[in-house]
Amino acid sequence: MKVLLVNGSPHEHGCTRRALDEVARTLGEGGVETEVVWIGARPVGGCTACGACAKLGRCAFGEKDGVNAFLEKAADVDGFVFGAPVHYGRAGASLLGFMDRAFYANGSAGRPDVFAHKPAAAVTSARRAGTTSALTDIEKYFTISQMPIVSSRYWNMVHGREAADVEQDEEGLWTMRQLGRNMAWLLRCIEAGRAAGVGLPEQEDGTWTNFVR
Repeated sequence: MKVLLVNGSPHEHGCTRRALDEVARTLGEGGVETEVVWIGARPVGGCTACGACAKLGRCAFGEKDGVNAFLEKAADVDGFVFGAPVHYGRAGASLLGFMDRAFYANGSAGRPDVFAHKPAAAVTSARRAGTTSALTDIEKYFTISQMPIVSSRYWNMVHGREAADVEQDEEGLWTMRQLGRNMAWLLRCIEAGRAAGVGLPEQEDGTWTNFVR
């Protein structure tokens, strides 16, 4: 089993990474392999709705900023943790832009869906406030993609201006550790269900509707 952790902060070794490292370490103790992907320090733009991914099977702009490389990795993992700092009361724009394009391109041009039915968690970091609304920003991607959301004993957040400050947030790190344990437990439950013959939910061919006719 393997979990991919995405560091959506422009600071590779900042507060967000410190939180993700605590989750990763705990997952490792539970026998789950991990890999941290950093989206980089340069701004990452959002989806332009150009529709090219429907033909290409990948984001037309995703070679330079790692979106397509991430989708390749995502196909071979069992779960995800997306982390972001709080900017103006919501998740950092670069992570949201990255996720916009990754989730939009996912499953395009007949390629398999790499997110559906895989557990996912959101983690946020802030100096002071805005963490809960930022968590909601990230979790919306999961709920539209049939991804079970992994929770912890408290909202998945840490506080600090620098990574060293997070060491003083004992409750935040406790929350990260419990998140790792809960993720490992859910992955084992899914694995056990699969071994017992429990298949994926039936999918219905529904009808697309618009609010404006």
